[in-house]
Amino acid sequence: MTIRNFAIAPALLATALVLSACSGSEAPAEHAEAPGHAAPTSSSAGLPDGNIAAGEKLASTKGEATGQSCVDCHGAEGTAPIDPTYPTIGGQYADYIGHSLQAYRNGDRQHALMSSQAKALTDQQIADLAAYFGTRDSGLVTLHGAHD
Repeated sequence: MTIRNFAIAPALLATALVLSACSGSEAPAEHAEAPGHAAPTSSSAGLPDGNIAAGEKLASTKGEATGQSCVDCHGAEGTAPIDPTYPTIGGQYADYIGHSLQAYRNGDRQHALMSSQAKALTDQQIADLAAYFGTRDSGLVTLHGAHD
């Protein structure tokens, strides 16, 4: 072996170690996909675990601020908005819904109806709504596999 090969060997060894550490095929349990849209087990929004049944009930409950419920505007299961400018929230990522509702509640995001609707929501209610709408089958399309 030449001196040049001795200089390269530690770099190759380090690269091999890094690659072997990253090549594990096991996903962490909180990222594993369960059949049939399982409820999220953690929230990047810092929310408690959501309850799908509680979220379903809350989605149909009229808010005091506007007299409207989630499904009044976003449609049954959040998949049929009454206005084309209203988003489909059914099937959306639960964390996205959680972050959005927190932003409306905290005044970081503004909308004439949503800001007042979200203002009275607790973290648990937001988590429940996010869990419910996040598990609906909306037909939202992602770009996964678009170039296959």
